[in-house]
Amino acid sequence: MGAIFIMWLRQLKRYSRSKSRMIGVLGQPILFLVALGFGLGPIFERAGEGDFIQFLGPGIIAMTILFNAMFNGMEVIWDRQFGFLKETLVAPVSRLKIMIGRTFGGATVALTQGIIVFFITLIVGFRPFSLAYLPLALVFMILIALLFTSLGIAIASQLEDMQSFPLIINFLIMPLFFLSGALFPLKSLPKILEVVTSFNPLTYGVDGIRGAFSGVSHFSLILNFGVMFLLVLIVGAIGSYLFTKVEV
Repeated sequence: MGAIFIMWLRQLKRYSRSKSRMIGVLGQPILFLVALGFGLGPIFERAGEGDFIQFLGPGIIAMTILFNAMFNGMEVIWDRQFGFLKETLVAPVSRLKIMIGRTFGGATVALTQGIIVFFITLIVGFRPFSLAYLPLALVFMILIALLFTSLGIAIASQLEDMQSFPLIINFLIMPLFFLSGALFPLKSLPKILEVVTSFNPLTYGVDGIRGAFSGVSHFSLILNFGVMFLLVLIVGAIGSYLFTKVEV
């Protein structure tokens, strides 16, 4: 447990030194909230779907966590190229514990950004229907952070070229985000999109957060939690295995 805590703390310290990164990652969610929330809001209301900010808020929170969690994997490549990873791996600590510590650290950073964006959505006009369900929303945010931090590290552990990682991650992130129901309701979709969204892991995270915040979800909250929890275990196990095979 001590080694895991040290790796977790190291990730937080590394992130806290980068003030520009902390500010920069907030630009995109604010842009989406303002441009889409107020730009498409009247159209959404005329379609009889209600306040678009209320619908969009959970999706933007999930988007923030997704982007931050996945890009945490780049630090694995960075550490490998500059020799820091070798110093870590030669320590008398199992690679599994190093992987767990990195995952918890990256997930904590992504979760923190998601919480900050949640408060920004409140300023914009988003209102949860009940404060009693905030802990449940936090659970889904944690699951999203853990799942995609593990995925990002798993991908990064198989790459050596720092420039290829952003290209691959962007190739994955954009379909995951746009086909998760973060920007549009999942009901009455064409059959092909309905199938695709049902196989998208982020769909269940977004739907879980939206259900906790608004009381209305496309799937049941139990199904959302079950799918996310199972995927966290599976992807975490795969990521841990791949990380143990890293060569430096």
